[in-house]
Amino acid sequence: MSQDLYHKAKRLIPGGTQLLSKRPEMFLPEQWPAYYSRAKGCDVWDLDGRKYTDMTLSAIGACPLGFADPDVDAAVKAAIDLGTAATLNCPEEVELAELLCELHPWADMVRYARSGGEAMAIAVRIARAASGKDVIAFSGYHGWHDWYLAANLSSDQSLDGHLLPGLEPAGVPRGLTGTALPWTYNDREALNQLVAAHGDKLGAIVMEPVRYSDPEPGYLEHVRAVATRLGIPLVFDEITAGFRMNVGGAHLNYGITPDVAVFAKAIGNGYPMAAIIGTRAVMEAAQKSFISSTHWTERVGPTAALATIRKLRAREVPRHLVAIGMQMRAGWQRVADQQGIPIHIKGLPPLSSFVIDSPHAAALSTLYTQKMLAHGFLATKAFYVTYAHQTAHVDAYLAAAADVFGELARLLPGAPDTLAAELHGPLQHTGFRRLA
Repeated sequence: MSQDLYHKAKRLIPGGTQLLSKRPEMFLPEQWPAYYSRAKGCDVWDLDGRKYTDMTLSAIGACPLGFADPDVDAAVKAAIDLGTAATLNCPEEVELAELLCELHPWADMVRYARSGGEAMAIAVRIARAASGKDVIAFSGYHGWHDWYLAANLSSDQSLDGHLLPGLEPAGVPRGLTGTALPWTYNDREALNQLVAAHGDKLGAIVMEPVRYSDPEPGYLEHVRAVATRLGIPLVFDEITAGFRMNVGGAHLNYGITPDVAVFAKAIGNGYPMAAIIGTRAVMEAAQKSFISSTHWTERVGPTAALATIRKLRAREVPRHLVAIGMQMRAGWQRVADQQGIPIHIKGLPPLSSFVIDSPHAAALSTLYTQKMLAHGFLATKAFYVTYAHQTAHVDAYLAAAADVFGELARLLPGAPDTLAAELHGPLQHTGFRRLA
């Protein structure tokens, strides 16, 4: 049923899905379940009633407490009964602003959105308004808006090292060429070169404070010093990392204070919510620019965020996320070593992934997902931990993974022919591309 519906979707929806990271071709073309009928904790049921344990992206990181968390859902249902929209404003937005500033004492003011990409666009608009300059130096992945994809106007490979390769800037005005300049994470000299060439035009520095690896000693301090010297805002994109290593931004672990930080995904536990927090000096610039939207005022998002953040804090959820992530990382390495599959592991403990070190990596990864699906697991090379994931889930997953790695090891000497013979469909996609 799911495959039939997805074939219909590709005729009705350009690209098949609303989110590239949920496109079935990214996992297992022609076999991935594609649609869910219901989800609870870390379990998902497809349209045919098959139950899977989600040991991969957990709603692309949007549900740190697990799917359909009862406490968050109860708060939202109560808010619905009170009315989700009115001519007046909901008081929860003020309550949430106070909580976010309490968690981040350097911040004074908050604006809201409902998704990460638009929140980053708002943050960049505010930063440009504050500095009066247009050019953005950035590192990392920051969404789909024009300001970011403009980096690929001058070279269609500028963004390839920042999460997703092949992002085409079709539809982005050519006049934005040269307004978004990337540098590689942990590369101080690359940033220094950008500053030397464009320092008088830079309006902000935008970066993920952490993603695949910890910052090298002194790196974040250097970036902070550069922004301060230039007198421009430093914006931390915490959409992926935030509220997983601690209750707040990951930057709190490193003791580096930005001028603006952006959150989404984790703060709503599956409900659309995003927040832009910052110093008064920078955030007041929002009043010089028109930044306004009806649905940024609805009640469900702030209500879900309040309930999510309070539970994250009350249950010390980040500690659990880190512990389960470390268990998975150790297990991956153990079973891979036992079966002779060469891998290396990267990412934060709650957002870990492994890479298969082989010229046949694409086929091995696709076959891994195919065989794990047969064991009842939604599984790729990545694992985003939720509070619903327990030690027993990881143990069961690793038992299946040991069997699958063993099968891959037996097939590898005859690759690529032996791998191709086992695959039931095409290889998974590794980046952005047009669907046929």
